[in-house]
Amino acid sequence: MKTAPRAFSSLTHIECTACHQRFDADQLLGVCPQCGKVLYARYDLDAAAATLTRDSLRGRRPDMWRYHEVLPVRDPSNVLSLGEGMTPLLEAPRLARRYGLGTLLLKDEGKNPTGTFKARGLCAAVARARELGVRAISIPTAGNAGSALAAYAARGGLDAYIVMPQDTLAINQAECAIYGARAYAINGLINDAGRVLRGLAPQRGWFDMSTLREPYRVEGKKTMGYEIAEALDWELPDVIVYPAGGGTGLVGIWKALEEMESLGWIGSRRPRMVAVQAAGCAPIVRAYLEGKTHAEPFENAPTVASGLRVPVAIGDYLMLQAVRDSGGTALAVTDEEMLAAMRELASVEGVFAAPEAAATVAALPELIDRGTVTPQDRVLLLLTGAGMKYTDLVPVSLPLVDPQRPGETIA
Repeated sequence: MKTAPRAFSSLTHIECTACHQRFDADQLLGVCPQCGKVLYARYDLDAAAATLTRDSLRGRRPDMWRYHEVLPVRDPSNVLSLGEGMTPLLEAPRLARRYGLGTLLLKDEGKNPTGTFKARGLCAAVARARELGVRAISIPTAGNAGSALAAYAARGGLDAYIVMPQDTLAINQAECAIYGARAYAINGLINDAGRVLRGLAPQRGWFDMSTLREPYRVEGKKTMGYEIAEALDWELPDVIVYPAGGGTGLVGIWKALEEMESLGWIGSRRPRMVAVQAAGCAPIVRAYLEGKTHAEPFENAPTVASGLRVPVAIGDYLMLQAVRDSGGTALAVTDEEMLAAMRELASVEGVFAAPEAAATVAALPELIDRGTVTPQDRVLLLLTGAGMKYTDLVPVSLPLVDPQRPGETIA
């Protein structure tokens, strides 16, 4: 494999988040070979700081690869990009007034390729896997991760194998098909799809891209943390509200904050991290309330928010630790509350967000009642995806205008 100048990435090794065993960064790894837990990529941040400075960002490319020193791809020729990252951070003054808040911000990840923040993680993971010689990848998905994997596999010339619940949104099924992935439906949930693929992948030579079952998806997702800090001139919000399914984005942002402190960009203060789940699938909320470090699988798990329908997450302990260490909380909202929040966000601020994203809006009343959010706080809602994929949740029947007598119809 061609070796690029080390300055492009300061990647040094892979470390287990549980047993802290270290591994060669150029070894193809999934979970920790010693204990089976989540692996993180680690960097020489002192070396990164020689070229990656707050000032140097001003002239860099306007996507997530602007932070390439703290991303895992060594050779710039192996970067895959469809324009992911640098999504808008919008003020929401009308919504803020409704809830009695001083500052409410929306990080709109629906502007990413394939319409969700999944593009960030799969972009980094597919690029690094390709750099390490992988030619076929697989993923279980609730929908949006499969779409992103299929797109970046096509971009990088890799074969992709995807299994999803049979009731996955038609748009996600269509995306996987048009990008050329081999996609299959299963009578079950995402954890059932994962079990099937983990049985087949070693036999077929596929590399498993399941959430937090390889070290690099979280690296793409963590760039949300870098972007939030950069957009706010390095003054972090007081609260970040995040819709948690597999939780890669939440723990990725937490990882980014640690790295930025080591780079000298921010201090030790952290936002209160809030994990929001669907009432029909809330394993992290239940574990948080019970004071546990791991979450038991959630049975049945019905919810219209497919991205939140994750009954069991390998990174449960990382999510729970970030929430607790930050002084945050975890709570669940109902499907009805999410659907109402979708309409509210769209009609009040002009942002059509997915139900998973709208869960952050739906959580605001309880967060205010609990005192987790106060009127003085600067609050950021992480909107993980676009509502355009969920038009079936917004039934519409437009009145028909008679062109001869329009005034009878149009008020």
